[in-house]
Amino acid sequence: MRRMSFLFLLLAMIVAVAGCGEEKQTSANPEKITIKFNGDSTGKLLELNARLAKEFEKETGIKVEIVIGPDNSTERLAAYQRFLSAKSPDVDVLLCDVVWPGLLGEHCVDLGDVINKDEFFPTVIENNTYKGKLVFAPFYSDAPMLYYRTDLLRKYDYAEPPKTWDELEEMATKIMSGERRAGNESFQGFVFQGAAGENLTCDALEWQKSHDGGVIVAPDGTVQVNTEGARAAFARARKWIGTISTQGNLTYKEEESRLVFHNGYAAFMRNWPYVWTIEKSPDSPVHDKFSVSILPGDKGGSAATLGGWNLAVSKYSRHIPEAKKFVAFMTSEKAQSLRAMDGYLPNRPAVYGNEEIAKKVPYFENMKAVFENAVARPSVGTGRYYNQVSAIYYDAVHSILNGDKPVEAALAEAEEKIKARLKE
Repeated sequence: MRRMSFLFLLLAMIVAVAGCGEEKQTSANPEKITIKFNGDSTGKLLELNARLAKEFEKETGIKVEIVIGPDNSTERLAAYQRFLSAKSPDVDVLLCDVVWPGLLGEHCVDLGDVINKDEFFPTVIENNTYKGKLVFAPFYSDAPMLYYRTDLLRKYDYAEPPKTWDELEEMATKIMSGERRAGNESFQGFVFQGAAGENLTCDALEWQKSHDGGVIVAPDGTVQVNTEGARAAFARARKWIGTISTQGNLTYKEEESRLVFHNGYAAFMRNWPYVWTIEKSPDSPVHDKFSVSILPGDKGGSAATLGGWNLAVSKYSRHIPEAKKFVAFMTSEKAQSLRAMDGYLPNRPAVYGNEEIAKKVPYFENMKAVFENAVARPSVGTGRYYNQVSAIYYDAVHSILNGDKPVEAALAEAEEKIKARLKE
């Protein structure tokens, strides 16, 4: 009996010591929560993300593992759709294209409690809102500009770039005629992205919106394709082909347009900010002969299609509060200012007052006005059908520009197709 009591006492002491040791170990070395961020896979942004993730861990104790995602946007979307449909908790924070809210919104948590919407450009917040919830946090944005040859404007007695489409047409015609008479027979007045693809959806939406013609599909699902403004915009653009723009523009994407401008064969070009860095390099033939402005407008004002990337938190994450805290950190004014130094454009108006950034990124001062006139593609109003709706739209516009179909017939047909698709 005494032996049995001694064994029980010894066992109790062992359990107590083991328990105390375990508690001490947990207290001294608490297990860190690790959130997984499917971020950019290469380049400067990967480096910046890693730097900020370390700062976040120091401030919060929450570790961030950057998971390399596909470079290709289509492949990234397909990967996201696969693991979100499977309700996988493998990734907590997602890097999302500006046109994905309607495609992924149902799988993402509301970030409205960690993001102050008033601190961002309204168009970005509107674009990132799905069924009343802010499902994407603004990370960095993109929007096109009008590139123009400063030397040619001076040569033909123009003091400033065009503010309206009428002015662009008049200036482009005069400059093109003069340059061709001088021997540059391939010279164009205006180059843009006319190939049948998402690039044309962006260009055409700008023309349509600037003519007060709506936004393809409104956030409430109203189809705005066959409108008076849209008809006027595309009738105007059709007249460019063969006058200030060649037939070749209907095969151009961003790089084809840039190369025409790069080689000195265009007075004006619509393109994205990435072109600035390339064309300002010393080996560019036009490095000291161009500048940028906002795109021309009509009665609807200037309009620039919103591009860029955002952050979302999967609702299947095991660490939603920590992931939301990380998203708030990565979209803060401090983080956006850091990325802006390397050309990743902030979507916080306050950052545009930073003189240090303006000195390093010369076109920076123009971008606030561009984003104030930005128009979002209809990803919210089209939901999971965005890609199909965009294809219907750009095919219709391309058929107009190419002269295959009259404006009214092409847009009436597109409107019916889009309505039918959205009813499915």
